[in-house]
Order: sequence, then C-alpha cells, then structure tokens
Amino acid sequence: MIPVIVIVLGIVMLGAAFAAIYFKSLLASIISAGVISLLASVLYLILGSPDVAMTEATIGSGLTTVVFLFALYRVRKGNPDD
Repeated sequence: MIPVIVIVLGIVMLGAAFAAIYFKSLLASIISAGVISLLASVLYLILGSPDVAMTEATIGSGLTTVVFLFALYRVRKGNPDD
C-alpha cells in the first residue's frame, strides 16, 4: 500500500511542478511550489523520516512560500521608501 501512495504523491508533485512552470500568474506558481514542498513533507513522513518532514513543512512549505508571497506583494505594490 505504501508504494502506491509514494507513486501517487510523486505523480501529483510532478504535476504541480509542471503547473508551476506553465502558469502565467506568479501567485499561482508560488502556491504550486508550496504545494510541492508540502507534498514532499508528507512523503518524507510516510517514508519514516519525521524530522526531515517537519523541517520541510516549516521551512520549505511555510517560510519560503510566505517570503515569496511577501516579495511578490512588495514588487506589485512598489516600494515608496526608496
């Protein structure tokens, strides 16, 4: 059962990666990249590596996505402080 779940997660991650490449919207690409990272953390957890899964979920999925969204917001808004 676990190999089937791993294969399905891998296929979904590949689909999200191609979607992130082909989306025209930067917001959609950032969210798609966050989904890839979140699925990778689930995959690590299934494969028996909870410490790597927690690190991937917090830094890879959470922090990186928030930083990218903040950067996108600042670029679209413009920086009047300069």
